[in-house]
Amino acid sequence: MEHFIVSARKYRPQNFEDVVGQQAITNTLENAIKNNHLAQALLFTGPRGVGKTSCARILAKRINQEDATTDDEDFAFNIFELDAASNNSVDDIRSLTDQVRIPPQTGKYKVYIIDEVHMLSQAAFNAFLKTLEEPPAHAIFILATTEKHKIIPTILSRCQIFDFNRIGVLDAKEYLKTICAKESITADDDALHIIAQKADGAMRDALSIFDRVVSFSGTNLTREAVTQNLNVLDYDVYFQITDLLLENKIPEVLMAYNTVLGKGFEGHHFINGLASHFRDLLVAKDTATIALLEVGDSTKKKYLDQATKANMQFLIPAIDKANDCDLKYRASKNQRLLVELTLMQIASITFDGAKKKSSNYIIPATFFTSLSPAKPKVVKQQVDTIVKEAVSNAKPVSPKPKEIKPKEESTKPLLKNIKRRTSALSLKSIHQKKEYKSTQEEENYDNHPRTPFTQEELKDAWKKYYFKLQDMGERSIAAIIASDEPQLREKFQVAISLPNDLMKSQLEKGKRKLLTFLREKLNNYGVQIVITVNETVEKKFAYTPQEKYLKLKEKNPLLEKLKSTFGLDV
Repeated sequence: MEHFIVSARKYRPQNFEDVVGQQAITNTLENAIKNNHLAQALLFTGPRGVGKTSCARILAKRINQEDATTDDEDFAFNIFELDAASNNSVDDIRSLTDQVRIPPQTGKYKVYIIDEVHMLSQAAFNAFLKTLEEPPAHAIFILATTEKHKIIPTILSRCQIFDFNRIGVLDAKEYLKTICAKESITADDDALHIIAQKADGAMRDALSIFDRVVSFSGTNLTREAVTQNLNVLDYDVYFQITDLLLENKIPEVLMAYNTVLGKGFEGHHFINGLASHFRDLLVAKDTATIALLEVGDSTKKKYLDQATKANMQFLIPAIDKANDCDLKYRASKNQRLLVELTLMQIASITFDGAKKKSSNYIIPATFFTSLSPAKPKVVKQQVDTIVKEAVSNAKPVSPKPKEIKPKEESTKPLLKNIKRRTSALSLKSIHQKKEYKSTQEEENYDNHPRTPFTQEELKDAWKKYYFKLQDMGERSIAAIIASDEPQLREKFQVAISLPNDLMKSQLEKGKRKLLTFLREKLNNYGVQIVITVNETVEKKFAYTPQEKYLKLKEKNPLLEKLKSTFGLDV
């Protein structure tokens, strides 16, 4: 059985070209060697697994290779590695300074690599100061550390400092692709992307995770296998839950969260991932910020599709609520309830409060309460007969569009729908004015669809919004939009004429909600509404019960027969 070598050792960089994600530092060191402009004390600092020790070893070999007479010369005896974590005493440093005085037997330089140099004691640092400041001409020191702040300033001032960056997700993914090609392993792009994200900027961690996943799934790495082995939530979970949140399906959302908990994931991890998902949707809404979306190509397409469904009015409050849940999670005694409450609040952001009423009946339910209670079966049979006769004798719909008739107003005043005036001197009014101003900012719909639509589709959407206003109790606005038929013009402009300026000003206040409704229903975010005043517009709606009855009778003359048969009053 062949001895297995972990990828972190097998694919450790052997020259500067193999180092991933540190091009600026490797180019600087390469030029310093060529131009003989290398400092005698260098400090490599940065996170773990980004190539500090690898670059130190490559540099140590390259320094003497520049002056080598043949390519097969070995300068391993000129390189000394010291682990400061286990050799951190004053005696260890004194032994090192004694060795520094001896010149190399072959080559030009002796290179001393001190790893984890921040582990040296205070006394050891002080003993090292003089040698580090004035080393022999043949000695070069390379110090490496992950915690630069623990090194005393007198050491830092004597070194040329190189700050290593975290390795980007895309760089790590490309390097993993190279290794897959060498090892004859087939891997999904999203699978390698998840590994690179899980590594959190450390190439050594990425290679360790890669070995673990290969041991689990063999030579075929799929996204499902990686997410199962690494116990990370798949993107599809967040896409599914976000769709449910946008559709206000609270029971389904709670069941989906229960499924996530059943798979062993912690609620804190889930809510953090959901907040990150909302953030990715936010950056996907604008072409200028799409570059911030660090996902694979197939997943990026899903983000762009879902970003068209989620508007700014949903995403910003959703991120705020998820972040608030993250802050309160550790201190909460009922953590599951906290997450579930947050999910219900997010699902209610786009809920407009409209009551689900059936509109399949021509005759309102209150009409039957006015019938004589005597002989209820006979009355019901007579009503059914009249309704069937009305349906069978109904004439075909004419090309002329149907006029929208407002429903009969309720006798009780809807005080809950009346907006109170806020005091100009209260702190609450200042916040309300800021919220109102923020809602007036027009959203950028450059990347949103502009599906063409017909006049009939426009009238149908217009009619649906009318009934929605009726259900919400906003009868004045509903009556205004029913006063004229919308007309489709060029460039998706919707024109409506009103008889006076008062009605125009009232409609202007509700114009934003009407625009949002039409754009979503027609799947066209280029729709604009143009409101004009025309005093000659014919009155097309009724206010009194008598006017309403006459309008209804024009549409269905059999109502007069119904009225006379039962002796009903208007």
